[in-house]
Amino acid sequence: MGDDIDTDRIIPARYLRCITFDGLGQEVFKDERIEAKGAHPFDAPQYKGAGILVVNANFGCGSSREHAPQAIAKWGIKAILGESFAEIFFGNCTVIGLPCVTATPEIVRKIQSAILDNPKQKITIDLENLSVSCNNNTESITTNEGSRQSLISGTWDSCGQLLKNQSGIKNTADQLPYLAWI
Repeated sequence: MGDDIDTDRIIPARYLRCITFDGLGQEVFKDERIEAKGAHPFDAPQYKGAGILVVNANFGCGSSREHAPQAIAKWGIKAILGESFAEIFFGNCTVIGLPCVTATPEIVRKIQSAILDNPKQKITIDLENLSVSCNNNTESITTNEGSRQSLISGTWDSCGQLLKNQSGIKNTADQLPYLAWI
């Protein structure tokens, strides 16, 4: 909970030297988790296995490090619901298939309160219908339409699309006169 949670809090800068993103999940919110001595929500047993992170305003602000969404995803988070997101953070989440959806501050606080009351309750984010369900209540959410469509259709992974369509890319390249010399 809290506004303006920046990427350095999500994944401290000392972890940016990694060659791959593997293992970043265990370092997510590392400094805060150390300071909280086991009381941080990411360490609290009642939230173990949670797949949806519910945040407040301007989540992911600060440095434009792709390590922050990677660390969150490697931890096991499958979607993030918040009041608002930093633009670059939002984009970095989308390119790894991690949906970020927004709701009004009142809805976010209501869901955070419901989670505090019952951490094991089911929360469902429905991208197709732009809704979040919690505590037998369904509320409206929003997200960028382009990101929403790419997540629904599975086309968010541009590198995967290129690898899957290598023959089509080669056929197009073969027809381009300025690539004939290659």
